[in-house]
Amino acid sequence: MPEASTLPAQASHPAGYVGSQACARCHSAESAAWSGSQHAVAMQAAGERTVLGNFDDATFEHFGVTSRFFRRDGKFMVRTDGPDGRLADFEVSHTFGVYPLQQYLVDIGGGRIQALTIAWDSRPESAGGQRWFHLYPSERIGHDDELHWTKRQQNWNYMCADCHTTDLQKNYDAATDTFRTRWSELSVGCEACHGPGSAHVKWADAVASGASPGGGNGLSVHFDERRTASWRIDPVTGNAMRSRARGDDAELDVCAQCHSRRGQFSNGYRPGEKLQDHYLPALLVNGLYWPDGQQRDEVYNWGSFLSSRMYSKGVTCGDCHEPHGAKLRATGNGVCAQCHLASKYDAPSHHFHAAGTAGAACASCHMKTETYMIVDARHDHSFRIPRPDLSERLGVPNACNQCHQDRTAAWASAEIRKRYRNPKPGFQDFAEAFASADRGEPSASIALTQLVANLDESAIARASALDRLAQFGGENALLSAEAALEDRSALVRHAAIGVFDTVPPDQRRQIAPLLSDPIRSVRMRAARTLAPLPERALGPTESEAFARAADEYVAGERFNADRPENRVNLGGFFAERGRFMEADAEFRAALALDPAFVPAWVNLADLMRMRDREADAESILREGLAKAPSDATLHHALGLSLVRQKRNEEALRELKRATELAPDNSRFAYVYGVASQELKPKAAGKR
Repeated sequence: MPEASTLPAQASHPAGYVGSQACARCHSAESAAWSGSQHAVAMQAAGERTVLGNFDDATFEHFGVTSRFFRRDGKFMVRTDGPDGRLADFEVSHTFGVYPLQQYLVDIGGGRIQALTIAWDSRPESAGGQRWFHLYPSERIGHDDELHWTKRQQNWNYMCADCHTTDLQKNYDAATDTFRTRWSELSVGCEACHGPGSAHVKWADAVASGASPGGGNGLSVHFDERRTASWRIDPVTGNAMRSRARGDDAELDVCAQCHSRRGQFSNGYRPGEKLQDHYLPALLVNGLYWPDGQQRDEVYNWGSFLSSRMYSKGVTCGDCHEPHGAKLRATGNGVCAQCHLASKYDAPSHHFHAAGTAGAACASCHMKTETYMIVDARHDHSFRIPRPDLSERLGVPNACNQCHQDRTAAWASAEIRKRYRNPKPGFQDFAEAFASADRGEPSASIALTQLVANLDESAIARASALDRLAQFGGENALLSAEAALEDRSALVRHAAIGVFDTVPPDQRRQIAPLLSDPIRSVRMRAARTLAPLPERALGPTESEAFARAADEYVAGERFNADRPENRVNLGGFFAERGRFMEADAEFRAALALDPAFVPAWVNLADLMRMRDREADAESILREGLAKAPSDATLHHALGLSLVRQKRNEEALRELKRATELAPDNSRFAYVYGVASQELKPKAAGKR
């Protein structure tokens, strides 16, 4: 079980962590506000004062599994299906969150802390709360399912811990497949946002004693960018303008470390550093977002906000949210009226609803909600103008029909046109291009290249356009990516590199300068894309830069060595560098973590092909099919292996099976079609 411990500071961060109580000595008002926030109770040791759920011998049934919540010897216990599918008793070690739901954490051994997928609805009973519920209410989640509470997708160490503690150190040991996860504070404490505080406390003590310590005040970041800026509402437009442009994104980066959908590749983030030196944020990609940029899956607001006009005009999180108590700076429409003239916007002439009703709330129309985890409604932060016309054309949701569920999008569009002869399209201008690309239409590449070149569009939208361009390839995509390699946004530069993955290795050399990019995630992606190039293809300076960036890439993947996908990524990198033994070890390590992880089987077989060991490749693929007999990718790969062995009849059967299992995969269909023509038995000639 994890224990609270103050870990030695890293060499690059000489200041250590002192805990939020040390901050309270001087910052009592801020500390009091924080103490009442959800940040302060994001994770707590299970106890009488922290556990909200009913553990008085309560039961909950889900798809034939009856779980029981009870107490034993002062401990909070749950009897439920364990890793082997059998009912067993587990001790709840910690609570996870407070409202509108609370989850519970269980140590299942090896340092693995898992989040139960049966949660407590902490809303009032009048709102439907005070009950146990399952996070996957319509699905049977068996013990062999990846979403089962004992499996990888519910692992606290990887999935959750970094955002519910301060100064987390994951400490995964690949040799023993165990965790020794530690933290400095069991909450999102002061130092999670302000950085390690020991140097600041030392400075404050010196000042209190009458000394003059000189220099700075010991903090790693100062959130003073907004102090010298102000907002003034223009009485003509009714909108506010910032007195000066936002100088940096330090505040936004601190919030984004947890309020963004992102991958993590380093423990070392400290407030004030660049977010993308430690995290890789998700773009506005299909599945996570609708084509118009509205949140779809759980994306935690940051990506939506970056696509908004608010962000482009200089708004920060702290303009709307008081950071210590995590409350809005005003109630109701008052928070919007800070920058938008109330007499113009908070009026029936603008929103066409009776004052005081839900329809008159700014957030109802401009921050549509999406409900996650069954009960948690979260506002979209792209601050968009309602576009029911896009709902008609593209099938995206809209705020009007979220309230008027008995009406159609066509009705909502007509109602808007009645009130506004020329309705404004809104700031986000990429819906049609993204929708076309997500449908796989080749014509989308032109619209995407135009979007990338439009510097008035948000950086995250332009990066998302480049990400989609990579699926099309071709000259337009490459020219667009070439121009974007020097973009001021790291998101754009990172996405531009991805387009070069679609061209032969000898055409990738022009991304070599990004091996020395100021942002680590960009350098890492450049190293990965350039991995197939022989060393002689780069000059001495570039080779040195590649070696450094490659080391960063390897370290980033090893940081997540508890995940089979990262082991496969690393194996692929080693394979392209000709380091076949290391590649083999990584692919097999991925299979040790998850014997049914298909990419590991496919890549290991391909490694055998690269080493002219086709029989071994076939054997590996058949072993993979024994674990995942209905996987189309494995059948397709086996078919190709059999083609290379000139066992045409067997090959055709496997290629056909792949198309049957994945009928929408155009590549599988194309390969099978070509093979059917070229490999079918020839009719015997006449004698």
